[in-house]
Amino acid sequence: MKKEYRLQKNEEFQAVFREGRSVANRQFVVYTQKADQAHFRVGLSVSKKLGNAVERNRMKRLMRESLRLLEPNVAPHNYVIIARKPATSLTQDEVTESLKHAFKRAKVWKQRQVDRS
Repeated sequence: MKKEYRLQKNEEFQAVFREGRSVANRQFVVYTQKADQAHFRVGLSVSKKLGNAVERNRMKRLMRESLRLLEPNVAPHNYVIIARKPATSLTQDEVTESLKHAFKRAKVWKQRQVDRS
């Protein structure tokens, strides 16, 4: 994920927690904060409770790939995504669908029209 798409500093994470709002499903909690920018920025959080470093890094890779696939349909806000325990057993497609569901619940999903010309 490109640097400009990431939240990196603790202050950025805290601003999203403080000023944003959250939605959740069984696998993820998504905090959203409106921002005036050209694309979304995201911070990922996977707790040590979810497994060892290998499992946590796998979860982050799956989340980053899902975000890459969903990018055209996600509003350009700041997000912090927290993985929950059930997310560790998901496949790539299931992670993508679960994040899509969370974004729809947060009302930040915008369906792109397919140009068929």
